[in-house]
Amino acid sequence: MKDSKVYEAMSPIARAIYEGMPTTDSAGYVLLLVVFALSAFVYHLGFAKKLKFWQNAVIYAFLFVGCLVLTFLAFFLPIVEGLIVAALILIIYKVRRISDRKHEQGKSTSA
Repeated sequence: MKDSKVYEAMSPIARAIYEGMPTTDSAGYVLLLVVFALSAFVYHLGFAKKLKFWQNAVIYAFLFVGCLVLTFLAFFLPIVEGLIVAALILIIYKVRRISDRKHEQGKSTSA
């Protein structure tokens, strides 16, 4: 498989997962878990609100179904890489928001 054109066309992270796993079946499941974990992390960082447990369960179930489609795209498109970039941007945004909030609280208490 490593000599085929399909293997050469794979995205870098998908190729690394397929190289590191013993079987192609397990590599597909690992890629699905990576896509779902990163999607859930990005959702939690950027869009999640306080909801009831059953509402969260429904949202994550639909997120998982959507990740099945994204996993097929992740073989040849940089889906995982895009989710990593989105997570990094949202982490930077959250850190900046927290530091700005602390700075504003320090300003208002000293004034």
